[in-house]
Amino acid sequence: MPFVTLGFGTPASFLYAAARRRSMGLGGTAAGYGAGTAAVLMMLQSGDPFFLVIGSFMMLLLWIAGTGHAFAVRSSVFPREIPRNVLNEHAIEVAKYRRSLREQARALAAEDPALARELRIGRPDMPRAYDDGGLVDVNHAPRGIIEALPGMTPELADRIVRRRAQTGGFVSAEEMAVDADVPPDVLPQLADFTIFLR
Repeated sequence: MPFVTLGFGTPASFLYAAARRRSMGLGGTAAGYGAGTAAVLMMLQSGDPFFLVIGSFMMLLLWIAGTGHAFAVRSSVFPREIPRNVLNEHAIEVAKYRRSLREQARALAAEDPALARELRIGRPDMPRAYDDGGLVDVNHAPRGIIEALPGMTPELADRIVRRRAQTGGFVSAEEMAVDADVPPDVLPQLADFTIFLR
């Protein structure tokens, strides 16, 4: 718009940008261009040759500056939509990365259980610095965390916590499935996110 209107549409363009972005800075810019445009119009209508020359120069300056400035802020006012397939690819990469974190945490826990407990692997309910990819230590995590596992129901979480208290914990997802009567279709979902520290 600033280019097509020889700069006279610059204030309206920046006012629209300010409203769209809810930006006080862009609103101030619109006011500045508006004041400059008003000054140019007054000079051009004055009839004085000196003011006509200054007004023409200022009009050219506002036209070039307004056009350049509008192109500079265009990407922030009209951000490009990220294609859905790019978002999907990113989600897949994040999920694969989280899975690799879980595998690394399991390997660390198998090699050094004391370190795993110190790092609080599988304990999202506790403050910690180590990212285990979303593992849950079924033998120590509170009931609410266990209930949030995929495929879990409140009744199933109650059974697991009850059996855990009776037996002192589980050794594997398979043992938990047998002891707590976990449905076979839920077991693969749980196995990916659970760990059993003793």
